Amino acid sequence: MKRRQLLSLLALTGMAGCGTSPARSGTPSPAGTLPAATERLGTALTATAPPPSASPSASPSPSPSATDEPGVMLGSYLALGGKTLRQSLALRRGQLDREQRIVHRFYPWDGYVPTSEPDVARSSLLMVSWHGAPWAGILDGGSDATIRSVARRLKGMNRPILLRWGWEMNGDWFEWSGAANGRNPAGYVRVWRRLREIFADQGATNVSWIWSPNWNSSPAESWNQVQRYYPGDEHVDWVGISGYNFYGESPSTLFGPVTGRYGGRKPIILSETAAVQDKARYIKRLHTWVADTPAVRAVVWFDTDIQEGTDHNFRFDTDPSALAAYRAMAQDPHFNA
Repeated sequence: MKRRQLLSLLALTGMAGCGTSPARSGTPSPAGTLPAATERLGTALTATAPPPSASPSASPSPSPSATDEPGVMLGSYLALGGKTLRQSLALRRGQLDREQRIVHRFYPWDGYVPTSEPDVARSSLLMVSWHGAPWAGILDGGSDATIRSVARRLKGMNRPILLRWGWEMNGDWFEWSGAANGRNPAGYVRVWRRLREIFADQGATNVSWIWSPNWNSSPAESWNQVQRYYPGDEHVDWVGISGYNFYGESPSTLFGPVTGRYGGRKPIILSETAAVQDKARYIKRLHTWVADTPAVRAVVWFDTDIQEGTDHNFRFDTDPSALAAYRAMAQDPHFNA
């Protein structure tokens, strides 16, 4: 989506309370313990697929599927104007009468990566969108030290992490896109596998990998088809999708094609979604579509009113009907996995 020209600024905004802020949210569970819902998913969330050097006959790492545990995890990326992460989480907790099951954060490629996320409750999964970089500087080994450092830091958090690297690679708005790297999606696949191999070497087995294209490709040309970027089942734990109703698109339009292609093989996470127009209607349709689509195991709302260069406000509480629709979804037992 051409909607975040300064996403790196948002990333830094999202990190303002990471590990350094005096504000803290809630009371964490004792270190080393996991909430019951996470324990039910067990190694499915924390297992790392075999590195690329593994035998081709090696079986893929286990990951949640529609037949493991019923229900959907509901969470968000939270960046509310004038509020810290702790304050934002508290506001949503009060509105929804529940914690965020997933809390989404953005980390830069070679900048600040925290050693912990103390504002994220132990009952929540941490989802990290780690920025990409031009492929050549990764494939030539020049970024290995950066990759090892990030792997060690995420490992050191001692909590399950959903890692979404180099998202929306089939768009033309990021420096890690196919359009910016020679229009050769095979290069993205090689980078992905290299990252996984280095993470495996560092023992970061608490990290599960989300491969997350945009719902449609830009440019819409044959070389840029989403499936050309897929690293292979043995190298992917979750399949994510970014999709917003900028032009009134329905959830089935936004998420149906990718879910149809990969939902029988991998759990699906709607890794970025929000409504721009007619919010209550979109949320109700999303609620129904996800409930009727068992391959979808998680929904992460892009919950922010801080959007540089645009007047888009993705918050779901901009009007009473939208808030009521989102609350109804959040209170549905199906969305409390």
